Amino acid sequence: MPDLLAQRTVDDLARAIDADEPLTVVDTRPPDSFEAWHVSGAVNVPYHPVDGLGAGFTWDDVAAVVDGQPVAVVCARGLASTAFGFELSRRGYENVSVVKGGMVDWSKLYDVVEVETDGDLFLAQIQRRAKGCLGYVVGDAAAREALVVDPTRQHHEHELVAADAGLVVTGVLDTHVHADHLSGGRDLAERLSVPYYLSADATARDLKYDFHPISDGETLSVGSVDVAVRAAPGHTTEHVSLLVDGEYLLSGDTLFVESVGRTELEFGEEGAETGAEMLYETIHERYGDLADDVVVLPGHVSVGADGTFAVGRPGDVVAGRLGDLRADLELFSLDREAFVERVADAGSDQPANYRTIIDANRGVFELEPDEGEELELGPNNCAV
Repeated sequence: MPDLLAQRTVDDLARAIDADEPLTVVDTRPPDSFEAWHVSGAVNVPYHPVDGLGAGFTWDDVAAVVDGQPVAVVCARGLASTAFGFELSRRGYENVSVVKGGMVDWSKLYDVVEVETDGDLFLAQIQRRAKGCLGYVVGDAAAREALVVDPTRQHHEHELVAADAGLVVTGVLDTHVHADHLSGGRDLAERLSVPYYLSADATARDLKYDFHPISDGETLSVGSVDVAVRAAPGHTTEHVSLLVDGEYLLSGDTLFVESVGRTELEFGEEGAETGAEMLYETIHERYGDLADDVVVLPGHVSVGADGTFAVGRPGDVVAGRLGDLRADLELFSLDREAFVERVADAGSDQPANYRTIIDANRGVFELEPDEGEELELGPNNCAV
């Protein structure tokens, strides 16, 4: 048995999975944790450093699971997985590695995808792989200016994208008060001493901090790039979408490539129909004058409990032509009454800890770093 086990970073693990390398990913967490959320393609072998194998597993079962392939072991934070990895090595298994930081680090893994554009417009989609959060850097390469949109708590990821493109961040914007993840918008704007933009309608949500209010019809300039603000209520009352140079719609949580945003997270079950009415008007009336060839770049993509994207794969741009969504999404074809009924009864599980996350994003209280990690674990559930 080796004195030390090989370690993989989550970046290494992602590259191996994306390349379809021969690899068995073994998740040693309890079955309920695994079933709620796990790495794509992983298999569950519950293991406790003291109690050993759980859920009726035997070492013969483990041999069948591994099937002679290299093994990467993951748990919540890298503790139980290390004990399991040593046990595998003691039993003669080779090519065993442990995923450093476990699922906590997996939840902070990002992919950056540049969107093909013309001229000096720079547009990058920053994908938080495990949660399906999609943020953006909108920039003017000639003016070397950038606007960061919907940054997550790991806002340095967005700042690095701008820096790598030779851009200086001159503003930070959240499309709405998020419910599934902690925003890094205020922290990034404060650190860079730049404006933090949020809809003027957000004042009704009793925020405990100052922000630069933006309103429907206003245009923000990023060098020569125009970012037009469009009120898009429904998912939340203060939600805005951004039309970039008339060609790209950063739709936030209003319209996804595979669905629309749920409405009960702010409005509650009793007010979900009110939000659904607003959402219907947004996608049919407020978006009504937008051309079919406008490219929709959403604020999320749904991620299954098995770690797979509902649309495409991590590292590929998540986007769709508005005309295609109008034609292909069933929700677009529903009349008002049917749409409201469907959206108000979203049915799927709500984001974990969403009430606490909303309050943190409203500035009601500050979280310690470890608290943020625990609150955010698991995929988003913002779509109908």
